[in-house]
Amino acid sequence: MMRSLKIAALALSVILASVVGTSAIAAAAKPISLSPEQAESINKISAYMNSFKTLQGEFTQISPKGNVSKGVMFISKPGKLRFEYSPPNPFLLVSDGKWVTLKNRAKEKGDQFPLAATPLRLVVAPKIDLLQEANILGFEQADGITSVVLEDRKGTIGGQLVLIFDETQNQLQQWIIVDGKGRRTTVSLANLESGMKIDPKLFVVKIDRQERSK
Repeated sequence: MMRSLKIAALALSVILASVVGTSAIAAAAKPISLSPEQAESINKISAYMNSFKTLQGEFTQISPKGNVSKGVMFISKPGKLRFEYSPPNPFLLVSDGKWVTLKNRAKEKGDQFPLAATPLRLVVAPKIDLLQEANILGFEQADGITSVVLEDRKGTIGGQLVLIFDETQNQLQQWIIVDGKGRRTTVSLANLESGMKIDPKLFVVKIDRQERSK
């Protein structure tokens, strides 16, 4: 419990230091200068994310409006991801490697977005070098917990991504997606296991499509 509070406090401090809740100011955020020690900590996050091809575990998500949802997640690199929300949340989030589908299982409808246009691409990329592919906008470290604010260097991803990494456990604990309007979606991870075989059918989803965003 205490460690979770420290993670939350560190995440909040690094967000406040680098992200302001208006799109105009958020767009003006500038990369920070990193010490060799800070760069090495970020390389450790890249190394961890490159260390697995499959990952599964549990998640807790807090929406921008404060709604809390729980569920199970599956990752199969490259590009595939499944977030299966527990009832009463009716949604299912699936990436098939190209498109991210958000499906309302109660209505059998949903929307699709290009994976390349979402911060999730950094999580499910086959290989990632955060120092090369992202601008580092914020960095905090305390009690073995590293918090990093990232922005896509190519500019193809709107908003920012905050990664919370536990160096003691060598594990990603949380990520926070901050959109261009400063709205935050927080995903905390637990009971992670890597290296298992995951059924490819989990990353196939059919919907009565409402809209496909280009």
